[in-house]
Amino acid sequence: MFKQLREDIAVVFERDPAARSSFEVLTTYPGIHAILLHRLAACLWRAGLKWLARFIAFFGRWATGIEIHPGAHIGRRVFIDHGMGIVIGETAEVGDDCTLYHQVTLGGTSWNEGKRHPTLGKGVVVGAGAKILGPLLIGDGARIGSNAVVVKDVPANATAVGIPARVLSAAAAPTAVKKLGFTAYAISADMNDPMVKVVHGLIDHSAAMNERIDWIVAQLKAMGVECSVDAAKPDDFDREYLNKIVD
Repeated sequence: MFKQLREDIAVVFERDPAARSSFEVLTTYPGIHAILLHRLAACLWRAGLKWLARFIAFFGRWATGIEIHPGAHIGRRVFIDHGMGIVIGETAEVGDDCTLYHQVTLGGTSWNEGKRHPTLGKGVVVGAGAKILGPLLIGDGARIGSNAVVVKDVPANATAVGIPARVLSAAAAPTAVKKLGFTAYAISADMNDPMVKVVHGLIDHSAAMNERIDWIVAQLKAMGVECSVDAAKPDDFDREYLNKIVD
């Protein structure tokens, strides 16, 4: 128990530059308190003391603003930063070394019994306000951007943002996340939205087509073929400006 507590305190110093002392972390960080109360509630839940487990979970929500169902599985070295408004459902699983920011929801989309909440692999970072809904699998090292709404699986080492969430990138090797390091709020400089890439491609394609049409019109004129005014009229298509506003 004390070994786990030392791990819990150490991970705060790794991921929160505002932490100044172990005493401060232990006494003023609601994420630590929520994890400790959940461990007690989970033990009682597994022992069959369901009401008492739920009451401790209820007290934990009142004291910390973090609601963790006693049936949920929380791994080691999980860091809950700020924490207010977090909801973790009964069949949710949070792997080792995960980080959750405030207002994260690991929710279910079904009233049926059985697995109905997400499973987070190891080292997952979930940004503030993100919602992961249903019995989804979030792969090891994945990052969920702030306010994303995830409704399908996210592969390992990938980043997902948006509503509904879209996968931005998946690393070719498992070591990619280690190279990137910890990314607070699941935000990093390598986030290239695939929809933006598609729009850039369409703009460049349109510009290339315009150049071809201009060349064809010029050749026809050189051959003495009369072109209509509209076909020969230059348009206001500005590739650089359009690419700039898309970014």
